[in-house]
Amino acid sequence: MPRAFITGCMGQELSRSEIAFFRESRPFGLILFERNCASPEQVRRLTDAFRGCVGREDAPVLIDQEGGRVIRLKPPYWRQYAPAAQIGRLFERDHEKGLELAGVFGRLLAAELRPLGVNVNCVPLLDVPAAGAHDIIGARAFSEHVEIIISLGKALAEGLMQAGCLPVIKHIPGHGRAGCDSHEDLPVVNASAAELEASDFAPFAALKNCIFAMTAHVVYLAYDKQNPATVSRTVIEKVIRGKIGFGNLLMSDDLSMKALKGSLASRSRAVFAAGCDLALHCNGEMGEMLEVAQNSPELGESAQNMYAGALKACGKASFDEDYGRYQALLGELK
Repeated sequence: MPRAFITGCMGQELSRSEIAFFRESRPFGLILFERNCASPEQVRRLTDAFRGCVGREDAPVLIDQEGGRVIRLKPPYWRQYAPAAQIGRLFERDHEKGLELAGVFGRLLAAELRPLGVNVNCVPLLDVPAAGAHDIIGARAFSEHVEIIISLGKALAEGLMQAGCLPVIKHIPGHGRAGCDSHEDLPVVNASAAELEASDFAPFAALKNCIFAMTAHVVYLAYDKQNPATVSRTVIEKVIRGKIGFGNLLMSDDLSMKALKGSLASRSRAVFAAGCDLALHCNGEMGEMLEVAQNSPELGESAQNMYAGALKACGKASFDEDYGRYQALLGELK
């Protein structure tokens, strides 16, 4: 049985200690960053090695390949893509072409990721940016308008799945009002429940059938005055599972981010106590990884079956020919 956490690794190949750790702790999945990715052949060796350690050929390997400034795979081996906001701009000008661009983008991303052994991409970002908020979201968002985010988020998620990659909706229930970067500090949002439900929560409710969602390390005073969503049973039960209706696999954002307090052991316990299905830890620090592993339960059979079913439903087509269309659609913004 895998344990209910997703982990990083330090370099471009697994160290002896990482191999032993993966074999012993059996993490559900692996997440890759730029430090892990030098060439297509090297990344494939790394993902194959991870799956060999955990003994599951379909184990999830995740990445954040959003386009714009959040990319882990870079030229010359991989393409540079525009940020989501440019897709939103085209949609505002021409709805049909904007939707086409989002779908093409999703297919292109999956067509690049799948040969590497990466089968989960942490997009679409469904946060609704608010005036005066920190720019950690910024152009990563499709738009400031809820309906545009919903339409393009659906098209991107569908494009990914058509070409063999599972999406992750993030950062549930919404990071767009945050006044600081949760990598560095704990954002506190004082909007009313009515405001949040009318805006921030709506994109997540519209895409609630996606297999994975990633939490926001954000305090929502309207629901819990102390705890960020990731470790708030109130927010997870009443908002994420309740008002939004997300019933699939809920993972934390990175446990090593500074928005969270306490040891990695206490953070891990708090994530599961609040109702998350999976803990995410990204930095590859072995001491921290051991703490997370030791405080993560086994992942239940129903959750594993849910993932396996979603993966089976993905298409396997190659869409590399879409790149010309992607460039042509973006060119209309010039």
